[in-house]
Amino acid sequence: VQLQASGGGLVQAGDSLRLSCAASGRTFSRNGMGWFRQAPGKEREFVAARSWSGSTYYADFVNGRFTVSRDNAKNMLYLQMNSLKPEDTAVYYCAAALGLVAGPQTRYIHWGQGTLVTVSS
Repeated sequence: VQLQASGGGLVQAGDSLRLSCAASGRTFSRNGMGWFRQAPGKEREFVAARSWSGSTYYADFVNGRFTVSRDNAKNMLYLQMNSLKPEDTAVYYCAAALGLVAGPQTRYIHWGQGTLVTVSS
């Protein structure tokens, strides 16, 4: 079982990025999936999640700028990030939840390697 995040890079404030998370080894179509991030010197924090039902959850700091989506047929999870800010600079990780639901307090059992997002001012 492997999750691999990609799509990070160096962008300027106000730009957009789309992160992708490819799952391999098994299907996660019946698992909730989430995105987390960890900035330098800070703890990892929840960003967004999408349950099997399609329900989505976002951290308050997202404030409508990010959209989490998934393509179960391709076993992919995405995070569209718009209006990026320097404080969004972090390593972003995708994760698969234990069950159908995904949210900030859900237990996540599979974690991918992160992808670095750097937003310059």
